Amino acid sequence: MSGSFQNDDLVIQRIMKTTRTIALVGASKNPARPSNHVMSTLQDMGYKVIPVNPGLAKQGVILHGEKVYADLDSVTSEYPSIDMVEVFRRSQDAGQFVDEAIKIGAKSVWLQVGVIDEDAGKRAVSAGLDCVMNACPLIEGPRLGISGPDENANL
Repeated sequence: MSGSFQNDDLVIQRIMKTTRTIALVGASKNPARPSNHVMSTLQDMGYKVIPVNPGLAKQGVILHGEKVYADLDSVTSEYPSIDMVEVFRRSQDAGQFVDEAIKIGAKSVWLQVGVIDEDAGKRAVSAGLDCVMNACPLIEGPRLGISGPDENANL
């Protein structure tokens, strides 16, 4: 990738159609937070969304019917196949989660609106992951006519 990272509609479509299981890093129990709304809406669309937040995990919180995990390694102890890691963290923190996504064998990383880390995006793509940056699946899905996972999509 040379220059600025550019999202690719074909990559977004592939991610949204083939993804079944999402680890959402930066999950919040506060209903006013975007991560809370995005999590519940993605669930409504048919995705399995697993919340990741060390503070909430320590408290034993259940969020939208799902156990909250402290980190991505903990998620993979119960869910060995994570399709997408969605990151709701500051840009300066995103790289560590992209590296963890690579380590656990995720198929893609999605950095939410306002989350930009060009170097992490390059590492993800170099490792064979699809990458979307500075975008929201609740905006991109409807824009591309995608309402959830495609049961006929090749996994």
